[in-house]
Amino acid sequence: MTGAAQAVQAALVSALEGHAPLAAEIGGVFDGPPARAVFPYVAIGAGASGDWSHKTGRGREHRLALTIWDDGDSPSRLHRLMAEAEHAIEAIDRDIGGHRIASLLFLRSRVVRDADGPWAGIIEYRARTLED
Repeated sequence: MTGAAQAVQAALVSALEGHAPLAAEIGGVFDGPPARAVFPYVAIGAGASGDWSHKTGRGREHRLALTIWDDGDSPSRLHRLMAEAEHAIEAIDRDIGGHRIASLLFLRSRVVRDADGPWAGIIEYRARTLED
């Protein structure tokens, strides 16, 4: 993981954990699926990044994906948590550890469920960063 990717990941975790309406209802924010967690919880997926440099500076484009897992009877709580997660992500501080988020764009979200498993709310964003 590059320095920019680490900075984006840290900013994402901090934003989600620091957003009171979300933090009050989830069992935690984890880098990947946790061994044991209380529903609902957030798992941050492995993201991809690529070059986004320009003539005079270095940059990266990052694909961010997170999943909110919930074992409720219906997806209503999950939809509310997803909305709160989006609010938290869009409020991320743009100055992050030697890099600056130049753009942050919502890409898509979806809700899926296995027949006998928990609900999964998947949210994807694109972030573009430049080195300071």
